[in-house]
Amino acid sequence: MIATEAGAAFRQLQSGFDAALRPGFSLPRLGALMRRALSETLLDLSELTVLTEAATGAYAVTAVLAAMAGARHVYAFTRPTRHGTPADARQQTLELADSVGVADRIDVLEQITPDILHQTDIVTNSGHLRPLTAALIDELPREAVIALMFEAWEFRPEDLDMEACLRRGIPIVGVNERHPTVDVFSFLGPLCVKHLHDCGLSVYKNRIALLCDNEFIGSLRSGLASSGARVEVFNDVQAVYRDQWDAIIVALRPAAEPRIGSPEAAHLATCAPAGAVVVQFWGDMDRTVLSANGLGVWPTAPPGLGHMGILLSEIGPEPIVRLQAGGLRAAEWVVRRSGTVSSDGLAQIVAQHSGQPPIHARPSPR
Repeated sequence: MIATEAGAAFRQLQSGFDAALRPGFSLPRLGALMRRALSETLLDLSELTVLTEAATGAYAVTAVLAAMAGARHVYAFTRPTRHGTPADARQQTLELADSVGVADRIDVLEQITPDILHQTDIVTNSGHLRPLTAALIDELPREAVIALMFEAWEFRPEDLDMEACLRRGIPIVGVNERHPTVDVFSFLGPLCVKHLHDCGLSVYKNRIALLCDNEFIGSLRSGLASSGARVEVFNDVQAVYRDQWDAIIVALRPAAEPRIGSPEAAHLATCAPAGAVVVQFWGDMDRTVLSANGLGVWPTAPPGLGHMGILLSEIGPEPIVRLQAGGLRAAEWVVRRSGTVSSDGLAQIVAQHSGQPPIHARPSPR
């Protein structure tokens, strides 16, 4: 009986959820990870309606987590992306939902009507929904909140219309990814190591220059060092000095222009030996000028502007499950308390000071 059930679970998986059949993405394991995240975050969405995405791979968990947390109803919007078709997203979301018994509480949509928006309490800043326009925000109830699904300092203005939120008094709620019930930052080190392994670097005994000017620095440095790398950290390109670097990792906040342009590429070329690789973890780079200066570049395919060079889901579904549960929990706290942030520091509010531009940030890892 046990063997039969396990085989059935993996046949379900093969039907579309993960073509590579990686056991870490099996439906039973995803169900266990989601139940653990719900228990740790105490997420309770009872009597609340959630508008989120129906997605593929690890991101199929978002709508399912909301339904498992008791949401009155979950509307999951999907559209064609490079990650899959609407049919793929529908199948994978509902397949996962069915495996935990909540498929009847999720509607997968390809169109969002005003009637749906009028009853929505929480909208997630998810890839299929972005950008959240003023037209969408203006249809939400005044008591609604937008779940940023990452930290407040990482807010990206092109994701959603902040002016519309300010005008309507609708909070944009970030989540403290370093809160012990979420703890997503702890996965950044292993993620960076995976990125270097994919590039063909051992990490162990490698000489690495880490360019980092943000809160990722501690997690990245400790993750690399614990894998045996010799790491030097720089918060500015011009501070990098000549050495036998195996890799120069770029983890810089995105800006209006690439963080690595012609002057920066020329400087790095003088600091690195032949064969060194510039690895894009986060922060836009001019790949043409890097190559023209004789430097290797990884990954070979450029990520979207402002996006990370590797998805968190590359090291498995757990960081995605924890992040999505935490993002929903932060929004739940704020919506139930009329805009008040949590006393334990889990929920954050994205703020814009008068006369100041919005803070810049990376997007969700997708």
